[in-house]
Amino acid sequence: MRSEVTVTKTGKHTTETRFYLSSLLPEERSAAHWHGLIRGHWAGVEIRNHWRRDALWGEDDSRTRKPTALANLALIRSALLARLGEQHPGASLPPLMETFANDPGAAFALINHL
Repeated sequence: MRSEVTVTKTGKHTTETRFYLSSLLPEERSAAHWHGLIRGHWAGVEIRNHWRRDALWGEDDSRTRKPTALANLALIRSALLARLGEQHPGASLPPLMETFANDPGAAFALINHL
């Protein structure tokens, strides 16, 4: 897949070629279908992962610049997201966060079972 980006402020134009692996043969899907699969995958990553980490937990606002601390915090967030998915499948995170804020014991119970 070729990606072309032009930065509006500077007018700088870049082109990248990205390669993706699949067990399907290239001719099994149209170019439009491949494009939809790739865009859909990355949109899902953004919604399922990054948005939850940043909007709910402020991950991008972390002032920590120590790589080990950042890695450890990311590991804890990943473990908590996995645990929330197991214990509260399909639940929306904002109401869960409110529940845990109102009942810290529920949050500790969730952590104790990690």
